[in-house]
Amino acid sequence: MVKARAAMQTRGKGMRPSRERELPEQWLPLRRALSVALIYLLAGFAWIAFSDVLVESWFRDPETLSRVQSWKGFFFILVTGLVLFAALLRQLHKDRALLRLQFAQRQALRARERQLTVLMDNLPGMAYRCRYDRHWTMLFVSDGCIDLTGYEPADLVNNRQLSYADLLDDATNERLQAEVKAALDRGEPFSVEYSLTRRGGAEAWVWERGRGVIDDDGETVLEGIVLDISDRKALENELAELATRDSLTGLSNRRELSRLMEEELERARRYQRSLAILWIDFDHFKEVNDTYGHAAGDAVLKSVSQLLLDSVRTVDSVGRFGGEEFVIVLPEMEVAEARDTAERLRRQVSSVQYPLGDGTAVPLTISVGVAVYPSHGTTAAELCAAADRAMYCAKEQGRNCVSMAERSDPVHNGA
Repeated sequence: MVKARAAMQTRGKGMRPSRERELPEQWLPLRRALSVALIYLLAGFAWIAFSDVLVESWFRDPETLSRVQSWKGFFFILVTGLVLFAALLRQLHKDRALLRLQFAQRQALRARERQLTVLMDNLPGMAYRCRYDRHWTMLFVSDGCIDLTGYEPADLVNNRQLSYADLLDDATNERLQAEVKAALDRGEPFSVEYSLTRRGGAEAWVWERGRGVIDDDGETVLEGIVLDISDRKALENELAELATRDSLTGLSNRRELSRLMEEELERARRYQRSLAILWIDFDHFKEVNDTYGHAAGDAVLKSVSQLLLDSVRTVDSVGRFGGEEFVIVLPEMEVAEARDTAERLRRQVSSVQYPLGDGTAVPLTISVGVAVYPSHGTTAAELCAAADRAMYCAKEQGRNCVSMAERSDPVHNGA
């Protein structure tokens, strides 16, 4: 489009008369005024020179000649006055039409500016026009900038107080530069999501949509809009959290803990490290629900869950597999250490009373089965089955105890 416009302008200029093309545009009015003045002077000199000769040849009487000379002067004044009147009237009509056109164009431009201002001010985000440089130097910013960033538009335009890049961390700015460049190279609009730091230090997530355009100077500039998506991002995070967390205890749910277990197991295989699984089940928990109600049972589950979470390392993972069954994944833990950890957790659980939510509290014990990679299994399914079997062995041994999986357990497939 830019090349086509330049070609049309070149062809248009080529159609002008050569004499006009030789002079700059600002000299054309002066040249035309000088031409009119020159014509007037030549006509005046010709009138004075030739009219006197003709009159003297036609009228010999001095008195008559004097009167004719006087009338000739009056006639010259009348003719030149009429010509000037006609010329001025024609020019005034042109000026009036031009002023009306300019006024109408100015009014239309103002109306469009008002409409554009209203549109920009009512956009849900910030409209912008910026240079394609390292600092994203803003040339125009709508009033939505205040709600989005906390800064006035004048603070960002031409980097007066700070640049738009100052609102981004280095990693985000690098990624934004790369994604915008890739879109411009393809000749396509770009859409990006990133976080920025608002005035005061609060973080906001935004979605930006824009494209590159060529301005009158041939420079690439960016035009687009930036929307605040912090609420949407928070909802996405909340949904992601709900998808991986148990709604009652806040621990990892069965699916998430299974994923974490596979990751830790793959790491253990790669680096030839051990991995322990604790399978925990509450003893006689059904009696708590039957005696005090399910609300009281839920309160006990939440209390025990928090105790387990506070009693393990930050690298360990605690999850609820369902009901009153809990599983703990212990990376890089050998058989002896895993047994000691399980015994420590068993004693901690049995040493406190758990509130029921009505001012009373009850004691609780757990049975724990322990399986360790690679001694008791080489896959997540084998380890879980071995730990589950060991937990039932603990139940059979009288509950409130720890049982280790057997090496001869058929689920380990000769590990």
